[in-house]
Amino acid sequence: MRQGWRWFGPEAPVTLDDVRQTGATNIVSSLHQVPIGRAWTEKEVRERQSLIETTPADRSSLVWSVVESIPIPDAVKRRGGEAKAEIEAWIASLEAVAACGIPIVCYNFMPVVDWTRTELDYVTPTGATAMRFDHERFAAFDLFILERPDAARDYSDADRERARIIFEAMSEDEIAEITRIITSALPGSTTEPLTIPAFREKLVAYSGIDAAKLRRHLIEFLEAVTPAAEARGVKLTLHPDDPPRSLFGLPRIASTADDYAALFDAVPSKANGMCYCTGSLGVRADNDLPAIARRFASRIYFAHLRATTREGDGRTFHESAHLEGDVDMVAVLRELVAEDRRRGDQDTIVFRSDHGHRMLDDLDKTVTPGYPAIGRMRGLAELRGILHALGAPPS
Repeated sequence: MRQGWRWFGPEAPVTLDDVRQTGATNIVSSLHQVPIGRAWTEKEVRERQSLIETTPADRSSLVWSVVESIPIPDAVKRRGGEAKAEIEAWIASLEAVAACGIPIVCYNFMPVVDWTRTELDYVTPTGATAMRFDHERFAAFDLFILERPDAARDYSDADRERARIIFEAMSEDEIAEITRIITSALPGSTTEPLTIPAFREKLVAYSGIDAAKLRRHLIEFLEAVTPAAEARGVKLTLHPDDPPRSLFGLPRIASTADDYAALFDAVPSKANGMCYCTGSLGVRADNDLPAIARRFASRIYFAHLRATTREGDGRTFHESAHLEGDVDMVAVLRELVAEDRRRGDQDTIVFRSDHGHRMLDDLDKTVTPGYPAIGRMRGLAELRGILHALGAPPS
């Protein structure tokens, strides 16, 4: 298995030399500066690749092995195969990536909002901070800030009353902060930042799109793009929904093993793969993570390894340290190592320590939410230790 690291580009607080010091060897990056829907050019991809792979004297080399992500435009999610121009632009981006020899592309199919949290610096018992999704605060936003029509029917009487109490206790600054976190797109997001009015308009645009229709649109997208990926030796990896359940009344279709099975049955191409994210899938208690890894082992080309802790009835969760929380990381890695050993060196799984606590010096620095250096380095070191214990030291 290969040690990856999410890098947000030359303006990011974490530098490539910082990455080298963590022990990571493979870079996971994207052209975040390119507007969603505009085709990437080979020149743009090569410029980023050169920045990553041109090794200064006396420095260890890095390779850009995963693109995370080429964003899928909203029109594709709403219209499926009818969004021909948007799909053609996406394929052009894929071709630019393939021309540069980058073998893995990650993407997601979450409508309107990408990964969602309500707090970015939840204080843990150690004094480090973590990201958190608080169901009650989310309900307060949905019901009383966004004021989504028909939102009330998605919550119990007790939920609505608790959300009202929380909302009425919020200061203007707290309302502004939760609005910013939910609507402005978190780092690496593949959806557009939104104002509250624009958010409402987006939701209206999804009226009549249920899970079956959204899945059909994803299948139509995959039927269009997987031949291009297969012909160019690129593996597509679908990231799970985060959190893996409906938000704002919107369907989510990459939340369970059955969701992925339906997509692999519909588009059996080996280019149609999975980004196996333990953090996203692990939020659901009914997702058996080692079993999912075992079932879809041959489809896993890229892995996000992190853990979450479910709180209360499980609808609220926070991101725990990598070897804590509700994810049995040893069992997960045992399955991934077994699959990796069946493959050749060129097809080995790329993994990255996903997210991380804000801790030590990073508490006093500007950091990318979810992606501080020290917390991720701790996670990578812990994952590396498991792999050594399993007799599979990573490269």
